[in-house]
Amino acid sequence: MDRLQRIYKLHQAVSSRRRPVSCQTLQNDLECSRATVNRIIQEMRLYFNAPIEYDRERNGYYYDTQNGQIFELPGVWFNAAELHALLTAQQLLEQVQPGLLDAQIKPAKERIEKILAARHLGSEEISKRVRILRMSGRNVALECFQTVAGALLQRNRLHISYHGRGNDQTSQREISPQRLIHYRDNWYLDAWCHTRNALRSFAVERITAAKALPQRCRDVPEKQLDAHYASSYGIFAGEPKHTAVLRFTPERARWVADEHWHPRQQSLVLEDGSYELRIPYSDPRELVMDILKHGAEVEVLAPQALRDEVASLLKRGAERYLTRKATK
Repeated sequence: MDRLQRIYKLHQAVSSRRRPVSCQTLQNDLECSRATVNRIIQEMRLYFNAPIEYDRERNGYYYDTQNGQIFELPGVWFNAAELHALLTAQQLLEQVQPGLLDAQIKPAKERIEKILAARHLGSEEISKRVRILRMSGRNVALECFQTVAGALLQRNRLHISYHGRGNDQTSQREISPQRLIHYRDNWYLDAWCHTRNALRSFAVERITAAKALPQRCRDVPEKQLDAHYASSYGIFAGEPKHTAVLRFTPERARWVADEHWHPRQQSLVLEDGSYELRIPYSDPRELVMDILKHGAEVEVLAPQALRDEVASLLKRGAERYLTRKATK
């Protein structure tokens, strides 16, 4: 029986009896020594503000509550590994989006840290040992994110002002939020747009203003969301219209063969060690960027339009290097 279990058992023993409970009874219930019982009582007073007192006349411990109130321990209990996992998750969230939900989880985090400290399992190692390195992440306004997340979880509609990068214009939308997606270090909101009467995906950092509305959300079935958002390549939604066929060199294949590009990808290792990958897609923009990062180590075999687009971009890039000298 670990220390948290003993705290809970002691609480049960004291709260379930009408008369003060003797130390010997607590020793039997907790299967421990008198010194351990005393230590558990001190920890309950210190970390949980338990109003536990000793009655000398009746030789036992009881809860000294006022106005008939009942003292209760926190409703959720975790062992040491689970507590560490919770703090690790908080650390990951903090690194993914600094400041996100700090106010909401701070009380729980402080209590968990106290429990870990009581067990000599301090949490300071987590911040030193667990890190996420953000690359090209775009910052989200904390207040706006909280409004969006609150409406999403409470199932209310939102009125948003949204600035689109593509057309450099701001539009007003009424939406029913469906899912928050953290993808490649950035946040996206999948939503039913009542203005466009269709599913849309919004980059959260481009939402310049958000207001929760009293109207309830229109809920879109999970299968419909998956069919719309998860069937094509990357962040772009819609049914796949094409299948890209990529061939990687044997050298690059050692890395790419272990990568997951798409749930419905098909792959084949060829006799010469090269690697062929087939990926369904609807919009080529993100796929083109991922192909280009492999440079000369990949060739687009099909479709011809995708092959021509990648070839054109590679040619333009090469010409820029050949016609310009590096600046000092």
